[in-house]
Amino acid sequence: MSVRIVALGTALPPFGYAQADVKAIMRRWIGGERRIDRTLERVYAASGIDRRWSVLPDFMDETLGGSSSGTHVRERAGGANGAPGGPLPQLFSRNGGFCRPTTGARNARYGASAPPLLERAARRALAAAPASLRERVTHVVTVSCTGFQAPGVDDHLVRALALPATTERYHLGFMGCYAAFPALRMARAFCLADPKAVVLVASVELCTLHLDPSREVDSILATSVFADGAAAALVTAAAAPDAPEDVLQLELLASATTLTQGGKQDMAWTIGDHGFEMVLTSYVPRVLEAEAEAAVAPLLRAGAVDLDEIDAWAVHPGGRAILDKLETGLRLPATALTASREVLAGAGNMSSASVLFVLQRLLGGRCEDLDAAVDGAAGVGGAGAAGVAGGVAGAARVAPGSRVAALAFGPGLTVDSALLRVVAT
Repeated sequence: MSVRIVALGTALPPFGYAQADVKAIMRRWIGGERRIDRTLERVYAASGIDRRWSVLPDFMDETLGGSSSGTHVRERAGGANGAPGGPLPQLFSRNGGFCRPTTGARNARYGASAPPLLERAARRALAAAPASLRERVTHVVTVSCTGFQAPGVDDHLVRALALPATTERYHLGFMGCYAAFPALRMARAFCLADPKAVVLVASVELCTLHLDPSREVDSILATSVFADGAAAALVTAAAAPDAPEDVLQLELLASATTLTQGGKQDMAWTIGDHGFEMVLTSYVPRVLEAEAEAAVAPLLRAGAVDLDEIDAWAVHPGGRAILDKLETGLRLPATALTASREVLAGAGNMSSASVLFVLQRLLGGRCEDLDAAVDGAAGVGGAGAAGVAGGVAGAARVAPGSRVAALAFGPGLTVDSALLRVVAT
């Protein structure tokens, strides 16, 4: 039985920030010493990120007139990028400085902002799917590690999308950046158990809510990469007679999970009094480089393939150094991780949603929000497409029959993965 990802949808929040602007804000909040200022310059220059997105309006550099790139997106009441009622107030900025909101205040913002963002991604995935499948969703699996609420985002999707009240709902919480893979594994199991099942997998991460900058190097590193975003995938084994011809889909062949030998203390995610506390040290890329082949081996065994039989890679863009070291550890060609690097450049590290953005790019799909940012930049004489890397979708990077290895990393240090095959309808 062939279980496939038949459609993908992605969404970005309303506020897009050039990485240079965020660096200027961080310099104002924690800089002022030569050592810190030089560290900020070095880390942000090496991040591989042009732009990041947030549900918060807190990261405009007022000394640069709001945004140096001219592509800052304002939230408007009832707009495609906004929630009804217009923008919410700033959470962090007070009188030009940084205040430390409580975890409760941050989580309240999650409750207001996560559901509409996830809904937009889910609607886009459903719109991209054959019409015969849109009305047949049987399961909803939601993913998030950046907020808690009950009723949760799963409840919101069922109600907002007018799905049957009997739709089965499952939520995977607090697993970190790799959590899309357990969700896809769960969806595949549902479809194998019931060939008529149609599973909506949806991830939303609002990482910027938990910003708590300090002058520690590891803190500067973490605050330089994380961003907000949402993505969704429709998974099924059911036939869709109305599927358009030659649309690319992804067959889920196998999956695996493993723990690295080192790095347990170097990537962690805990709940503190002033937000969820991220530990992400500079040692993580070296662990992944040293253990890359061992980390990928369980997936290759599960899929009965060799490393040189992998045609394309969809790797979670956790950071430029992570991609560089993994590329070295697996001895991949220089272009193997291009889709991951483009997502990193255009949107940063959106935790569990990120790898679905990468799969979308491999298939030549669109992220409407990035495309709109590119158009806006060109229209005001700003950075244009070059300044919002990865914005406009192009031709598919993969051909039917290609094997795709997808990887993501999270607390533990966990490496989770999936083997997929590109199929055409």
